[in-house]
Amino acid sequence: MTFGEFLSNRLGRVSIQLIFAAVAAFFLVATGTQAGIILLLFLVFLLVFAATQLFDFFRQKSRLHELEAIMEGLDQKYLFTECVPMPKELYEKKIFDLVRRAGRSMIGTVSDAQTAQREYREYVEGWVHEIKTPITAAGLICRNTEDDIRRKLTRELGQIEAYVERTLFYARAESPEKDFIIRQTVLSELAAQAIDHHRALLMQSGIRVEMEELEQEVFTDSKWVIFILGQLLQNAIRYRGENPVVSFSAKKFGKQIHLTVSDNGIGIPEYELPRVFDRGFTGSNGRSRGGSTGMGLYLCKKLADCLEIGIRITAKEGRGTAVTLCFYHA
Repeated sequence: MTFGEFLSNRLGRVSIQLIFAAVAAFFLVATGTQAGIILLLFLVFLLVFAATQLFDFFRQKSRLHELEAIMEGLDQKYLFTECVPMPKELYEKKIFDLVRRAGRSMIGTVSDAQTAQREYREYVEGWVHEIKTPITAAGLICRNTEDDIRRKLTRELGQIEAYVERTLFYARAESPEKDFIIRQTVLSELAAQAIDHHRALLMQSGIRVEMEELEQEVFTDSKWVIFILGQLLQNAIRYRGENPVVSFSAKKFGKQIHLTVSDNGIGIPEYELPRVFDRGFTGSNGRSRGGSTGMGLYLCKKLADCLEIGIRITAKEGRGTAVTLCFYHA
């Protein structure tokens, strides 16, 4: 707060005080008071008036600095009213009491929302683990069916399992710090596990997988990265072209290792690339082929940000897509 802002806020009060001073001076002149005495009284009034305004200005400025320091020191800003010392003036006390009551109401609302969110997350995680049992049972039943039916059912069950896994990771992404286990791992192992999880879909789609220079070590959470790679494989399967190939390759750039997952599928129109990581964005390919939720790449970006992994995408329509994950190497 500047002194100009302070005076501007008090303009009405200052104007009234000056008007009263002028009326008092006029009254003194009318009663025959000597001009020297009037001038002396006016100077005393100005000195007292200026001192009072300066005192109030520095007092309020000091109070604001104190409140700002308290606010900056809080991780949970909504707890501000609970940490501020009680003011001394009656009017400010009344205002502060109203603000504190509003703050406590908000804290209760936030607490209820956090509890509901935690309960919802726990329910989703429990549901995911429960639903995996009938999916596994259905997969076992498929083994006793005809080959053609078994292939079709296995493919659909694989899609269901992928959607269920996506739901689980979406729920966990709201509080990722509780699920992270950062360890040293090799990129080839991460890629191999992601491929193994989607082996049936890759084989049924006739996709050939190539791996190149993946014997690179990085520090990351294996489970979350495997999920990200799985989402990229699902996109490659869904948007494949003729003679489909998915390639995993890694290169070292200074302190970083770039893992690139590329395919020779139908690609992405250039004007859609800035939006592919947006939540719910399906794009022209997703709308034309149907079944797209617009959540796959959104989750990849969200989880990569949580893991502090850089992610970028390049694509050419009709020629393929490449997604690069940037790790800090061990």
